[in-house]
Amino acid sequence: MVPTLTGRIQTRIVLLATVGSVLTLLVTPLLPIHAPLGTAYKTTFIILATVIVLGIVWEFIYHFLMQWRWEKDWPTNFGLITLVPEGLVVWLLLNAKLVPGIHGKVPLAAFLIDFLVVWIGVWLVANGPMRVPFLRWRFHGGRLA
Repeated sequence: MVPTLTGRIQTRIVLLATVGSVLTLLVTPLLPIHAPLGTAYKTTFIILATVIVLGIVWEFIYHFLMQWRWEKDWPTNFGLITLVPEGLVVWLLLNAKLVPGIHGKVPLAAFLIDFLVVWIGVWLVANGPMRVPFLRWRFHGGRLA
């Protein structure tokens, strides 16, 4: 069964909110952000929330593009490659100071480390361990509820 739009959105939100939060908690103290740890956590969690919100918009775009594919689905590696346009848009929004709650500049190295660790971690969980506790996930179109 191909994941439905609703299923992909649900999966994205749940994985970013759970796996993404844990990875953000772990990686933030290691980032080259020259600010107090509390400010660094605030910044990285706002970035995570931005990725979640923009991810819903991306899912609609991907759904539209998939209508021209025979299977109406992406190959698994396309899901990994989508980190490029999604990360680029978030970075551009950060630089344009259009992300509410973030004051000041986020260093590129800190953003790249944070974004890549979270994105790759979520992608790996979605394509591996998640299928163990959610055996019927794929048969329900990717919906979790």
